[in-house]
Amino acid sequence: MNRIVILGGGYGGLKIAQQLLSNTDRETSITLIDRNPYHSMKTEFYALAAGTIAEKDVRTSFPEDERLHFIADEILHINIEHQSVSLRHTEKVYYDYLIIGLGSEDNFHGIDGASEYTHKISTIKKTRQTYEAVNNMKNYGTATIVGGGLSGVEMASELRESRPDINIRLLDRGDSILKSFPEKIQEHAIEWFKEHDVELVYQSKVDYVEPNILCNAGTCLLSDVTIWTAGIKPSKVVDKLDLEKDNAGRIILNDYHQVPEHPNIFVTGDCASLYLPPSAQLAEQQGKQIADILTNILRGKDPKKPSKIVIKGTLGSLGKDDGFGLTLNYPLKGVLPRVIKTGVLWYHKFQN
Repeated sequence: MNRIVILGGGYGGLKIAQQLLSNTDRETSITLIDRNPYHSMKTEFYALAAGTIAEKDVRTSFPEDERLHFIADEILHINIEHQSVSLRHTEKVYYDYLIIGLGSEDNFHGIDGASEYTHKISTIKKTRQTYEAVNNMKNYGTATIVGGGLSGVEMASELRESRPDINIRLLDRGDSILKSFPEKIQEHAIEWFKEHDVELVYQSKVDYVEPNILCNAGTCLLSDVTIWTAGIKPSKVVDKLDLEKDNAGRIILNDYHQVPEHPNIFVTGDCASLYLPPSAQLAEQQGKQIADILTNILRGKDPKKPSKIVIKGTLGSLGKDDGFGLTLNYPLKGVLPRVIKTGVLWYHKFQN
């Protein structure tokens, strides 16, 4: 029996499990390991933190199948030599084929106090804590969001709709927010924040963070709640692996999403070094390709080289009635991209 172990039930890991269950025979055993007993929609954690949606809205169940064994535990170590995975509370799990889809964690860039004194939206557990903090703020308190990329912009706009009574500032180290988007979209988001009284701070350089204080470029600012959305890095489990990685710490793969020296190991999502920036859509598409490749291998066939992944678009929200996006490099702004995003999210949830 082929023992397939999937580490992480995120967008890539879930897609691989679904595809393998649909395409493989009864001689295949799949073990899915995740710290939570459900798939969580990480792209919507900002709304959960702001309190505009319930936690049940960002959770879906894992597939139910006699070939799928689920373990809810924390992954501590991968032993490539012995083909085993060590867990915190469970016995070692051995594999014939391993899929690493452990996602990412916050990157604090060595800034003192950033890890200890900021709130995060990188995991559902940390998002719950952020929700509690921002919803317990008093009137006219100040929330500071560090990082003006997609996550920071969505967090700031959703929090403004949830808490119109508080002050919100958004810090970015560049000269504009949403630098990965066209200038038209940047301007649209900036105008939205001006209309909704959100302070934008450019050219920021966070020196250190203390309880209720954030020091930026030599000036210390009062901040009742500070939320960190200023970058990610691969899981610490991946960091410990003695494998070739890129400058961002992501594992370098061959054309078949395999570790070159260990072709029985595949990597998906934020841990994989790819030609596109990490995203949920990328992880899902890559997961489908990995499942196709592994299915052919299990059938004794030579896998076809996967085609180049093309991202169909990127969507972002500015509250419930406004948004922005890129669809085939065509910029969108206003109600339409917000409606499209809602439809995409519900489709993802209910197809699972």
